[in-house]
Amino acid sequence: MPEQDTGFSEALALARRFRDERDWAQFHNPKDLAASIAIEAGELLETFQWSGADLQREDRRAETVDELADVLLYCVYLADALGVDAPTIMADKLARNGRRYPTEKARGNARKWSAE
Repeated sequence: MPEQDTGFSEALALARRFRDERDWAQFHNPKDLAASIAIEAGELLETFQWSGADLQREDRRAETVDELADVLLYCVYLADALGVDAPTIMADKLARNGRRYPTEKARGNARKWSAE
C-alpha cells in the first residue's frame, strides 16, 4: 500500500499542474498520448518478462510501480486532450461492464461472457 493516500482528484490536479508548469500540454495530442500509453504499457509488461512462475517479481516492484505511474499519467493527459472527465468515463465503463458481466454469471469465472 502507498505511504500516502492521495485522492484521485488530488492526483489529477498534481498531474495537470506538473504538465502545465512545463507548458507541455501543447505537445499532448491524442495520437502521441495514445502511443505513449502503449509504449509505457510495454515497459510495464517488461518488468514481468522472464518471471516464470513468480508473477509478483518483488525484486522489480519499485520499477513496476514506476511504470504503472507512467501509464496512469499518460491516461490522465489523454483524457484531458480528448476533453473527457477520467472518473466519469471510468464509472460509465464500469456500469456498462456491469450489464455485460452480471455478478451472478461472472463471479469467480474468468471466461469471456457477454449478455449482448
